Amino acid sequence: MTNNGALNDIRVLELGQLIAGPFCGQLLGDMGAEVIKVEPPQIDGKGGGDPMRNWGHGDAKLWWEVVARNKKSVSANLRVAEGQEIVRRLVAHADILIENFKPGTMEKWGLGPDALHAINPRLIIVRVSGYGQTGPYSSRAGFGGIGEAMGGWRYIVGDPDRAPSRMGVSIGDSLAATYGCMGALAALHARERTGKGQVVDSALYEAVLQVMESLVPEYMVSDHVRKRSGSILEGIAPSNVYPTSDGEYLIGANQDAVFKRLCAAMGQPELATDPRYATHVARGENLRELDAIIAEWTRTLTVDELEAKMIEFSVPAGKIYRAPEMLEDPHFAAREALVDVEHPQWGSFKMQNAFPKLSDTPSSVRRRAPLEIGQDNAEVYGELLGMSEADIAALKGSAAI
Repeated sequence: MTNNGALNDIRVLELGQLIAGPFCGQLLGDMGAEVIKVEPPQIDGKGGGDPMRNWGHGDAKLWWEVVARNKKSVSANLRVAEGQEIVRRLVAHADILIENFKPGTMEKWGLGPDALHAINPRLIIVRVSGYGQTGPYSSRAGFGGIGEAMGGWRYIVGDPDRAPSRMGVSIGDSLAATYGCMGALAALHARERTGKGQVVDSALYEAVLQVMESLVPEYMVSDHVRKRSGSILEGIAPSNVYPTSDGEYLIGANQDAVFKRLCAAMGQPELATDPRYATHVARGENLRELDAIIAEWTRTLTVDELEAKMIEFSVPAGKIYRAPEMLEDPHFAAREALVDVEHPQWGSFKMQNAFPKLSDTPSSVRRRAPLEIGQDNAEVYGELLGMSEADIAALKGSAAI
């Protein structure tokens, strides 16, 4: 597939493993960047590779196919001098380097920002970690879930009578990766003016904190501490999942004009002028009794009947989608939200397409995830670094690659 992506002249060196670093690389690769992923080699046929190769659910572990798409795989043992030297040589040809090791690890390997910028002053270094590169917690081990807890997310998710819940996806890692990608793009723009690269420091907990809305100011000004509220947001109504005769359906009609349209759809226009529900504040104060009224009505309809009503009266609402519903939905198909991928073992399957959509420089899924660890050693080390076959064989023989 032709690469017309916005970043098709950018080369990325991805050193990270697991979720946050690789997802940052996935985003840049989808936008057209050449992503060279450095994986630990197998030694004596054991170990090696990004652990994501074995992550996922069901019979086939397919998370790797998503997070490693549009990437080349080379192998290098970063714990030995020969492997570290390979990274230094690759850095000379790279625009962006991504790493999500524990802070201090890159420096221990002689690959800290000062050393890398001495090789390539234009290099942009994206560093994703639990707590950031500075501060009293920087040396602590940190995973996405810990960042979600510290950033305020976990405390407010779930039912109030139970322990904090988690999302069914690794949202903390994904947010830190997304902000890391955003920082890399900003740094690329700045480099156009200055000619210099810089460090992008993306901490898991701070990435989560960024999406916590007015949680901190609310406490500072009015001593309000947000709490878990299950499927609702306190003070926001109606906005909930409601029962139907054959399933559940989400309705968001909390804005005044929209609520008026919902009341008309229900055949109860008087609710829109009832003092208990006429304003945003009043609906929030009487949230539970209003939800009970709406639920009594929605139970008389099927999901499809309710959806037809919501469309007719222009009320924001929607079905609760799972993978089966996504695959059957005409809107997903029309916008090509899902893309077909061919795999030698699993055949053809769909995954989420590249996003966001750019009109002139479209992102795309051009390349299947690397099947083997270091499958692109010959191309990258031979063509980019000018190594001979004998050089590559010698490195492999010494377990450096």
